[in-house]
Parts: sequence; structure tokens; C-alpha cells
Amino acid sequence: MNVTHTRPRTARTAALAAALAAVLLAGTACSTKAEGGSTEDGADGVKAGPGVSDKAIKLGALTDLTGPYATLGKSIVQAQQMWADEINAAGGICERKVEIVVKDHGYDVQKAVTAYADISPDVVALPQVIGSPVVAALLDDIQRDSMLTFPQAWAASLLGMDAVQVLGTTYDLDMIAAVDFLTRSKKIAKGDTIGHVYFEGDYGANALEGSEWAAEQAGVKVVGQKIKATDTDLTAQVSALSKAGVKAVLISAGPAQTASLAGVAAARGLQVPIISSAPGYSPQLMKTPAAPALEAMVHVVSAAPAVSSDLPGVKKMVASYNAKYPGEPVDSGVLSGYNAAQLMGADLKKACEGGSLTREAVVKAHRSQKNADTGLGTPQNFTYVTAPASRSTYVLKPDAKAVGGLVGVEEAHKAPGVDAYLAARG
Repeated sequence: MNVTHTRPRTARTAALAAALAAVLLAGTACSTKAEGGSTEDGADGVKAGPGVSDKAIKLGALTDLTGPYATLGKSIVQAQQMWADEINAAGGICERKVEIVVKDHGYDVQKAVTAYADISPDVVALPQVIGSPVVAALLDDIQRDSMLTFPQAWAASLLGMDAVQVLGTTYDLDMIAAVDFLTRSKKIAKGDTIGHVYFEGDYGANALEGSEWAAEQAGVKVVGQKIKATDTDLTAQVSALSKAGVKAVLISAGPAQTASLAGVAAARGLQVPIISSAPGYSPQLMKTPAAPALEAMVHVVSAAPAVSSDLPGVKKMVASYNAKYPGEPVDSGVLSGYNAAQLMGADLKKACEGGSLTREAVVKAHRSQKNADTGLGTPQNFTYVTAPASRSTYVLKPDAKAVGGLVGVEEAHKAPGVDAYLAARG
């Protein structure tokens, strides 16, 4: 996948990222390298390995603080640090303090590979790795190291490895839900044509697989428009889709592309529903000229609820985040990062109860969780390595007045056909 929150590279962003990384790294600067995969019993009898001592559990974050997803990366990092601070204030995990070692790769795969080599001897697991190209480049190393990893990426190509856990749904399932929503709400009918604008790479390819399958079931045609992450003016794509007579448009790209699509379509008179994957929306868009078009035309499909949700867990998280980071936007990255951290914490606690905090034990503890529920969305089943952890999707809508810039339209539900789709793909 490409988690896509497109952001310009600015000196201010870089400076802020550097300062944030420095703060989060402060407690870990004196760490020493663990020796390979060696393990030993701690003073309390709990077996430990890389990233675990008698006093600390170190987790790693390979994030983007200076590249196209800098805003997303900052939200996730801060949310996970907030979780660590809360855990430590309550006594830690397994009577050990949790530390998060942050490395910024700037969405550069080679930098991420280097960062992984640098960080991997010192951490037990990775509750955050941004970007499917990054995760794809690290898959062999992650599996070899038995490093439990939660990608901030949702491509189905990342399924199938014990140590790598895609949280929630995958992009194809979200697009099946999108087509189902369009059909049920009678925004499209049999015989219609819909467009799908998508990023090249795993993100877009996986999303397109879902939309084409769902379209075939619904008797509609898909006109695809492949774009690059650097394509931020979608005038040509809107012209092509208008010429094709589309009755709706799906988009699996970044916020900049979603804003351009909606803005240009509205200006050109292509007043059709637009449905975006979750990484294609950011609340910051509601402060741009595209805001009216976004509110009028766009829906978002996501495995996570809106940050404005009335779920008690979400409301508590938002209040805590606002108190810890006053003035900072509470976006989907906050929810995603905090949810991942809580799930990682549950895995570590279960591994500790089993007497071992080795990487292998943490992976085993994670894969034993059949009904993991953080109160931040739908429960997840991690026992099936080759299947998505969840099959239910929320439908959301942009709202400039709401916390996080989104409100709920439909509660999480499994779209008809999802089980058949997954069964057909093995």
C-alpha cells in the first residue's frame, strides 16, 4: 500500500520532525546493541531477547516525519508516545517501562532499509511502519527476525506472514464496501460506469482488484485512471472520466489527489458521488478551497470509525490527546496509531504472562488473539495469517465542524460478497 497523506517537504516540517524525533529518542540514546537473537532469563524469570531488559521494553517506529506523509507520521508517533506514557504511569508492562525508538525514513525505501538495520537489534517489535513499499522491502528481514510489525498500510499483498499484521480491513475489501454503498443508496445502477482513480503500486492495485470484482457483481463497468503520488492536478483524469460518462468515482490515492478530484469535478460540472479510501482524506483538506466540494460529494470508507465517534474509547482517547498535545489536529492517524499501540501492549502483556518476552513469544501471543477489542472500532481476529483481521467497514463523510473532519454515516458492517470474494482468492 501507499498510505497517502500527501504533504510538501518544507524546512518547517523538517525542523518540527527533527525536534519531535529528538524528544522521543532522548530516552533511548544510550542503548546498546542486542546480540543477534540471543535470549536470557531476566531477574524475574521472564525470558528476554532483543529490545527487552529487566527495566525496559523497547519498541520501534519506522515513520515518515519529513516526506509526503509527514502529518500522518507525526500524529501516529505522538499517539503512540501518549500510549507509552500512560502505560508507564500505570507501572509499565511486565514491570518494565516502555520506550519507543523513532526513525524517520521520509518515505524513502532505501532510508527505511538502513533505518531498520540500525534499529532492529535494539527493539522487540514495531507498532508502526509507514508505507507498503517500505514494508514490502523489509518483509524478508522482518520475517527472519520474527519482528512483530504493524504496517500503517493495508494492501492484501502484506498478508501471509506470521510477523506482519495488517490491522483492520484491506484496500480491496474497502472498495467492495464502497461499491456496495453506491448500489444500496441507489447512486449507481446496473449498466452504469464508474471511475476509479488509483495510485500505482500495491495500494492502488489492491483497491482496483476489489472495485472490479464488486462492479462485476453489481453489473457495472469500471474505468480506471492510474496516477502517481506526484500527480496532484487531476484535470486530465476528470476530463477522461467525464467523457466516459461515469456516475460515480472511487479514489485510492492521497488527500491532495482527493481534493483535486473533487474540486476539479465540481468546477467542470461532474457532480457525481466520490468515495475515497481512508488514506485519501485528511481533516486539513477542510481548510482548503476544495472543502465545499468535499462536503458535497465525498464519502470515506474505513475500517476505523470517525474520530468524532461517540464510542467511549474514542472519546477518551480524543480528550487525552487534546490534553497532551493542545492545538494539534486529532485525525485518523491518531486513532490508527493509538489503536495499534494498544494492540501491541495487549500482545506484550500476554507474552509476559506466558513467561517470555522474546520476539517469537510476542508473535505467538499476537497470533493467539481471536477477539482483540481496544474499544476503538470493531474486534479483530489475528489467528488467520492469510486473511484480513476484520471484514467490516465504516462509511464516513467530511464535515468541517467535526473533530477530525469526519462524521459517521454508517456503522461498521460487512458488505455482501466479502466472504465469497475472500474464499475465491484462497
